[in-house]
Amino acid sequence: EVQLAESGGGLVQAGGSLRLSCVASGLNSDDYVIGWYRQAPGKEREVVSCIGRDDGSTNYANSVKGRFTISSDNAKNTVYMQMDSLEPEDTAVYFCGVDLSDGSARYMCPTGVDFRGKGILVTVSS
Repeated sequence: EVQLAESGGGLVQAGGSLRLSCVASGLNSDDYVIGWYRQAPGKEREVVSCIGRDDGSTNYANSVKGRFTISSDNAKNTVYMQMDSLEPEDTAVYFCGVDLSDGSARYMCPTGVDFRGKGILVTVSS
């Protein structure tokens, strides 16, 4: 069974930083993409960033390019997202999800996921 668990959220002031972690278990191949997604109150879910297990490719939403960095430690089955220069608009519940249909994030992040974590709250105060 595939399971994902997020950690690292919390409250931070605008301009500050947080690092989210996503630990995955039960993945038995290299053909998958892990992405970070977020949903703010009253808004639709949006893709934030993603990384391909097969080729290490990454992709980002325009709203976070240059501020967020996604990376992975395959030995630890963990994907990280370093979030710098946080803005109040980044406040949301963040969750990680895995798409099992492809191993590359070269062209775009998957909009749907096969499995996801429970989510973690990130609050950025002004």
